[in-house]
Amino acid sequence: MSTRAAQLLSRPFALGSATLPNRIVMAPMTRQFSPGGIPGDDVAVYYARRAAAGTGLIITEGTSVDHPSAGFSADVPRFHGEESLAGWARVVEAVHAQGGKIMPQLWHVGVQRPAGAPPFPEAPPVGPSGVGVDGTPGTGEALTLSGIDDIIGAFAGAAREAERIGFDGIELHGAHGYLIDQFLWERTNQRTDAYGGDPVSRTKFAADLVTAIRERVAPDFPVVLRFSQWKADNYDARLAENPGELEALLTPLADAGVDAFHASGRRYWQPEFPDSGSELNIAGWTKKVTGKPVITVGSVGLNKEFSPESLNGTAAAVESIERLLDRLEQDEFDLVAVGRALLADPQWAEKVLADRIPDLTPFSKAAVETLH
Repeated sequence: MSTRAAQLLSRPFALGSATLPNRIVMAPMTRQFSPGGIPGDDVAVYYARRAAAGTGLIITEGTSVDHPSAGFSADVPRFHGEESLAGWARVVEAVHAQGGKIMPQLWHVGVQRPAGAPPFPEAPPVGPSGVGVDGTPGTGEALTLSGIDDIIGAFAGAAREAERIGFDGIELHGAHGYLIDQFLWERTNQRTDAYGGDPVSRTKFAADLVTAIRERVAPDFPVVLRFSQWKADNYDARLAENPGELEALLTPLADAGVDAFHASGRRYWQPEFPDSGSELNIAGWTKKVTGKPVITVGSVGLNKEFSPESLNGTAAAVESIERLLDRLEQDEFDLVAVGRALLADPQWAEKVLADRIPDLTPFSKAAVETLH
């Protein structure tokens, strides 16, 4: 392969004990295709198909940790219980057989969980202060210190199990207004104890969680943390208004043992802090202020950015990735996560690396309905 895309994206990348065959990552995308929380053979086929076509690292859909308030659907896969973990082990085996690497995204939805939702309808929504992502008090129950310890233990136990069954690392879902993010954000974290207060104090939950994981897994087992400025249904929300605030937010997490950050933006080409005079996106700034490897994401390969409507299959045409390659060539980021484009076309990586852009499948409602 001699195309520019191949030259830049085909380079291997070392992330702790995992050597990724290239720079292409499958972004996590919730599917609700695991009845009873158990990933079946179809889930293994779904991920292995993308690994077989050249996707170097698969990050799975969000999978609920062992806490009754962690999930919101009986069809979202869980990361606890003998049957669910056996299902995940088969997924790992299938992806590895195709030459890919795979990490589960460990997830707790916090106060975004509707009251009475399955799989444990009696479990209440919980969060740092019980405040919803829309700012409504009383949306859920405020976590006690023992409750916080229980959830940290659930994440740490899940990470240990991920390593045991052969995953190549883990990703923590700390983005989009879910539990970890709820602790980071001042709107949802109004605590007055050690887990709340100024921006650095609000990192304590995430940092303690990472520390607990590092104590349970091998020193070189990769721990990735996904974070975002924006929240579900609030694209204007911000954790950091400038690079200094971003550095203050991420430094405790890097110090706790995060190996790489997955910086979730909606448009990879958008400057995160335009007033700084820099064109760096959120991933670029993350790499600059932490020195850690970063994954960029955000409408890669498509002409329309992510929105709630896109989850319902709003069509998006194939878009050139030349601007992405320009930024990758400048080492603004290290890895590139592809979401909807890879959902629509399992052979996305193979086609892009071979410069077969006209053969790419656009994103459409049919892609969402089949999730093949």
